Amino acid sequence: MKGSLIARSEIGGALERDMLALHARYFEGVTAHQFRRDLAEKDWAVLIREEDGRLAGFSTLRVDRLRWRGGPLTLLSSGDTIVAPEAWHSSILSRTWIESALRIHEHAPHGPLLWLLLSSGYRTYRFLPVFWREFFPRFDRPTPWATRELMRALARHRYGACFDADVGVVRFPRPAILRAPLRAVSDSRRIDPHVAFFLDANPGHERGDELVCLTELADRNLTAAGRRMVGPSRRLEHAP
Repeated sequence: MKGSLIARSEIGGALERDMLALHARYFEGVTAHQFRRDLAEKDWAVLIREEDGRLAGFSTLRVDRLRWRGGPLTLLSSGDTIVAPEAWHSSILSRTWIESALRIHEHAPHGPLLWLLLSSGYRTYRFLPVFWREFFPRFDRPTPWATRELMRALARHRYGACFDADVGVVRFPRPAILRAPLRAVSDSRRIDPHVAFFLDANPGHERGDELVCLTELADRNLTAAGRRMVGPSRRLEHAP
């Protein structure tokens, strides 16, 4: 499989239709209007393709340059994301996604690079502990007060009234919901403390509720697995 990063403006009609078809294959409640509206709000798309060129996955990204308590920061937020089951055991999406975040930030650094992740499925949430050392919320540490306030401010900025600060989730009026086979959580998965935490923190995930998560995309925050995705010669640190 091959991964690539393209600007949203480069997505033509044929690719947009392929993305919509792939998303609708695995999510319920997907409409063309809603999909195109979400895509129009994004800046980039990470694409995963089979060797024959067929689309096997994608994730859309939005970049905001903000200020928080007097300092600059770059906020990266994910939109529609799907990977076909046949690609689940490949690291290509993870590698391409992390490399893409690095490239985007290198092009226009603006303070630390933060990732505001919405997760309606445990597979997406598991991306955090695999590749990032510190992230919130998590099962083994309470979210620090300052981090919680930042998460709330960023979520309100991005999702407005759809964000429920009391429980830390975003509820969209017409959510895209994983189809039943993909929503199922096996007993073997439930014993994973990260998965168990996600299910407890987001009990409405089967209805499409999205758990708000935050991590800093920085070299010092990478796990060993994350470092393998970046490679020894690249760094995620922001310019001073």
